[in-house]
Formats: sequence, structure tokens, C-alpha cells
Amino acid sequence: MKYNWNWGILFELEPGGSGVYLNYLLVGLGWTLTVALAAWVIALVLGALIGTLRTAPIRWLSRLCTAYVELFRNIPLLVQMFLWYFVLPELLPRAAAAA
Repeated sequence: MKYNWNWGILFELEPGGSGVYLNYLLVGLGWTLTVALAAWVIALVLGALIGTLRTAPIRWLSRLCTAYVELFRNIPLLVQMFLWYFVLPELLPRAAAAA
């Protein structure tokens, strides 16, 4: 398969005239890495906290953390994503759901 890539398109102005396509790609890459790093830090802190609290001598706290882990462990990720995106906004007041 012989295809000649047009790399020059990256340096052309986009139709709105506010920048070149390469700039949009680099800004998008920066945001992707930022959000991924923030999600990793939040998951690490939350996971370490809940994992540690599961071993706590306080019985109700240990059971609460165990229930949290079992709840999220037994619901597939795709189902969770649908619930967070489609169901949660319906449960919130209109002002909070629109934001």
C-alpha cells in the first residue's frame, strides 16, 4: 500500500482561523496527560486510603470500605461509565446537571 501522507496539513490554519492543527493536537495531548495524571493520583490516594481503612479495628468503618470495594469490583467498567454519564445527571437537580 503506497500512501503519501500530507504532513503539511498540520501547519495549515484551521477553518476558524484561530490556530494551526498541530497546536490543537499538542494542546489536546497536554490535557490528556494532565487528566490521566490527575486520575492516577486520585485513584492512588483513594485506593490506599480505602485499602488501609479495610484493616481498621473499627468494625463499621471496615465494613463500609469493604462494601465500597465489593460494589465497584462487581460492576463492569462500561456499566459504571454509562451510570455516571446517563443516570447520575438525571438524579441531580437541573442546575447541577446542566453545569
